[in-house]
Amino acid sequence: MQILKIGKNDAGQRLDKFLLKALPNLPASLLYKSVRTKKIKLNRHRCEIHTLLSEGDEIQLFIKDEFFEKTPSDQAFRVLTPHITVVYEDEHILLVNKRAGMLVHSDDHEDQNTLISHIKAYLYRKGEYDPDREQSFAPALCNRIDRNTCGIVIAAKDAESLRLLNEVIKERQVDKRYLAACHGSFAKKEDTLRGYLTKDSDKNLVTVYTKRPQ
Repeated sequence: MQILKIGKNDAGQRLDKFLLKALPNLPASLLYKSVRTKKIKLNRHRCEIHTLLSEGDEIQLFIKDEFFEKTPSDQAFRVLTPHITVVYEDEHILLVNKRAGMLVHSDDHEDQNTLISHIKAYLYRKGEYDPDREQSFAPALCNRIDRNTCGIVIAAKDAESLRLLNEVIKERQVDKRYLAACHGSFAKKEDTLRGYLTKDSDKNLVTVYTKRPQ
């Protein structure tokens, strides 16, 4: 039997959501079956997959040890020298000015030199993020901007701040403004430009059309 104790950053999640993060080697189908057959218990009692976890809860797991083995994941930030421009920081959030040309998250071509990796490296070196002590949480971005756009990106240092910021952004309580730098001389001092975007996911390319594509 193994016991997982719920920490501050684990609380507030559904039992199944937490376990899928904490035990990536455990198949979802086996997880749900183990809950039904009482091989997974919460505080030594039968539980449901949708049960919300509280700090201090203990999950007892009567499953094979192989499901607890650590899977190599995105740990590049441990040896990465962080290069970020911090605009604002407190104990809960971090605002960073992302430079143009940097991805916020990894893609098929880049998985290390990303904004989130540099933020993790920054917090790791400060001693504010230790992946070995976290079971289901890692610092995360609350908003994204395109690779070739520079601007402010918000990162949450803890799970509660992430939930609150995501809700605030979802409810459109954050005012977002974009500025475009234009070159050359224009015949008009002001105008409204309209365009239609199409994205080729295979090429990761967005094309702008003056007319709606057929």
